[in-house]
Amino acid sequence: MNHDEFEDRLTALRPRLHRYCARMTGSAVDGEDVLQDTLVKALRARAEGGGVDNLEGWLFRIAHNASLDFLRRRSRTTVVPLTEDLEAAAIPAADIVAISFQTFLRLPELQRCAVILKDVLGHPVDEIAGIAGCSPAAAKSALQRGRAALRQLAQAPDDIRLPLISDASRQQIAAYVHLFQIGDFDAIRAMLADDVKLELVNRLKWEGRDKISPYFTRYAEETKWRFALGAVEGRPAMLVFAAGGSAERPAHFVLVDWDNGRIAAIRDFLFAPYALEAVDWVRLI
Repeated sequence: MNHDEFEDRLTALRPRLHRYCARMTGSAVDGEDVLQDTLVKALRARAEGGGVDNLEGWLFRIAHNASLDFLRRRSRTTVVPLTEDLEAAAIPAADIVAISFQTFLRLPELQRCAVILKDVLGHPVDEIAGIAGCSPAAAKSALQRGRAALRQLAQAPDDIRLPLISDASRQQIAAYVHLFQIGDFDAIRAMLADDVKLELVNRLKWEGRDKISPYFTRYAEETKWRFALGAVEGRPAMLVFAAGGSAERPAHFVLVDWDNGRIAAIRDFLFAPYALEAVDWVRLI
């Protein structure tokens, strides 16, 4: 497999890898960070001449370890060794996709890994064991116990409280959204920090006020989007809906970071629709 073919395979597997990382970390946004770390490590290993027999299994091992590293940095729960073999039926695909990322986060890591790989992504138990670095018996036990626990957790009532957003953060994102709504992109450019960073997730990264100016030009030329104030995983966000499309779910979302009243970073998920799967979002107005 040459370099271009290798990168094409990484691109094709990106949504599947994100489904795993997002559920392991309990966050679509953090899952994207872990996914990017995974791809960097994969490209580095490839450049160093590492041979790969099973590309997908190899990538999921890297994603698994990257997820655990992330969780341990965040002082989450540790891996719980499991040996007891309990019986539990697979969770239907339609049901499991609807379960929030935060619900998955309440499972011990090995259970979470096994359920995601088996019931979300369709990996066999032996491959799960290879990815998680455990025995097939432990993987099977984790799968059974994880299924049983996830069914119970999914039946708990949803937490519908609005996210706690400071008045200052709310005013900043509300002003940003309003300027998008009225198409005043010059006013937004005036709010940019000189070293502002833009990431079009899954597409490109730019830095600098002048460099990212075309980003706003393209939004100004496009009429198919409608913008609303909201929150994604408790973070202030601009929700972007397709004009004439469903008003029940955004097409994508944008996160904005501020520093001393200036826009320091923009993270736009336009080219990463996979990030919306089961993500916790709310429209605030």
